[in-house]
This record gives sequence, structure tokens and C-alpha cells, in this order.
Amino acid sequence: MRRPPVRFATLDRRILLTGAAALGLSATVAACGSSEPAIDENGRVRLRLAVGDPAGAELGGFYQALATGLYEARGLNVQLVRPGFGQDVPRALASGKAELGLVADSFTALRLVEEEAPVKAVAVFFQKSPRALIRHAEAGPAAAPPVPPAPAPVQVAEADRDTLWPWFRTLSGFTDDQLADHDLEAFIRDPNALMLGHVTREPVLIPEAGGAVPTSRLLFEDGFASYGALVLAPTAFARDNDEALRAFIAASVEGWAAYIEGDPDPAHTLIRRANRAMTTEQLEQARDALLDAALVTGDAPSVSIGSMSADRWRTFYESASEAGVFPAGLDWQQAFTTDYLSPAVTPAPAS
Repeated sequence: MRRPPVRFATLDRRILLTGAAALGLSATVAACGSSEPAIDENGRVRLRLAVGDPAGAELGGFYQALATGLYEARGLNVQLVRPGFGQDVPRALASGKAELGLVADSFTALRLVEEEAPVKAVAVFFQKSPRALIRHAEAGPAAAPPVPPAPAPVQVAEADRDTLWPWFRTLSGFTDDQLADHDLEAFIRDPNALMLGHVTREPVLIPEAGGAVPTSRLLFEDGFASYGALVLAPTAFARDNDEALRAFIAASVEGWAAYIEGDPDPAHTLIRRANRAMTTEQLEQARDALLDAALVTGDAPSVSIGSMSADRWRTFYESASEAGVFPAGLDWQQAFTTDYLSPAVTPAPAS
């Protein structure tokens, strides 16, 4: 079932104020629809980044920037926060619980366009989505779809059933009759099972649950053009806080570069503090997978960390539209903006 739409009808006055009472903004500012963020006791701009997943390697660059003072050096007080009960990242933005949001894929940004929500992706930190087709090693390499559909069940997380699954079903020839719940133990028991998962997660978790190390193949290899780790910003907030947003993106780019190219221990220390269930071994394996797949940098040397292109967005929208996820004629260009990327990050104009 599709989730109910996120309502941003009062975004300028409610959301982008980020809670006038909580932030100490005056009634006059609220009446004008200003979206100035809070300033902490040290004069730093407070930015809360809502993240949907527990702390792990997929957030490594942001934690690296926190741990090494990159945000602080730019006058920012950045906090990574989880949405409250019954909320997701878009709703955290809509309820004023965060100034910025991090989402897993391009589906979310396009869904917000469909719902006419004034929110855009302003940077992306995975040039490739970590989504992957996972299968048992004894079944052979994780071949490109179409995989022989029968008799394999395909495990898919509930949140992906109206987005990723239709895309994969269109590509592979599987049918809804083969759709199964995402369940590690069930996957381990069934040698024919396939799973739509993450290259940084299930290959680490399945052996810990008693299974053999599976094989995995990025869906990117088969045309899944979605970006990953997209930063969303409400339009008015981005407009009214240009300097702070640019500073956040620049520090995050440096954090991700340091995390993948240097010593990840500063980030891992903070991650383990934020998520006690995460072990050092899990973090190291997940980071290795992230590096091996070139998720952050992509395969093209000319692509900068954080950047995105209209061509990629067009390709993704067209494939998702063909799969029935989005209607034809959706103004997909409203899903993103490169206005807040530095010249070093902004790619050349799209062809």
C-alpha cells in the first residue's frame, strides 16, 4: 500500500521555522514566514539532519565530519536525528523536527514532486544506490536479470513494495506471486530464495545469522539509476539559508572523502556510541563493501562527491515511470537542484 501523502501546505510558516517556540524565534519572524535556523550558545547555526536508519557505515561520511570538527569549523552545529514514532524523514521535515533530511533513493524525491511538496534534493552522497540482488553463493554468481523466475521467491522489504519492486519486476519478469517478506532466517533456509537488499547490509548480516556468505549484484549494474543518500531541503529553508546549506554540503563532501580515503576510526567511534548494536567488524565489512562498489565516488573520475546530473535524474524517472511507479508527464526536474553545490562539486551542464 502507498503511504498517505506528506502535507507541506503550511511549510513556510511551520516547518521552515523549525518550531518557533523550540528555537526561540520571535512571533514577528514567524508571521513573516522566515526560516532562520537556531543559533547555539557558541554562535553556530544548528542544523538537524533527519536520518531514517540507525547509525552505520552508510552514514560514515557525516559522522566523520562530526568527529573531526568539519561542521564546527564552518560555524555549524549539526545533529543527526531519527524521526519520531510513526514518522519518516519527509514527515520529520513536515513537522519541524529537522531542517534537512537524508533519504535512501530517488523515489522519495520524485514522490514529493508528485505530492507537490516544496522540497528538493540538494546533494547526493552515493553515486550508486547500495540496493542489490542477493542470492545464495551455491546458486552461482549473482547474474544479471532476468533471473529464471521460478521457483525462486523474492524477498522485498515492505517499504520497497510500491517502488523498487515494480521496477525490478518490470526488469526481471518476476510476478507478484513470488513476492516474499524480507526475512534473513527464511532466506538462509531456502536455497532458491532471492533478496532485494543492500550490498552493505545483508552480506554482513546473513553470515552472522548462521548462513553462508551470499553473492550480491548492484542493481545499478542493471540500469537502476537511482542515487543514494540524498540530502533533502525544504525550498524556502534552502533559499533563506543559502550560506549554511552550502557550508553543510561542503563539510559533508570533505567528511565523505576522509571516510573513504583515510582513517574511518573517528566516524566509527561515534557510530558505535550512537548505535550500541553495531560492532567494529560490521562497520569494517560494510565500509569495505561501500568502497568495493564505489558507491560514494561512482566509476567516472570526473564525478565529484555530492554531485548529481539532470541526465541521471531523467533516466531514473523514465525507468520508474515505465514500471508504473510514477505517472507520465511528472515534472521530474522539480525533484532536485544543484544551486547549493560548490563550483568544485557541480557537474558540467547536462546534455
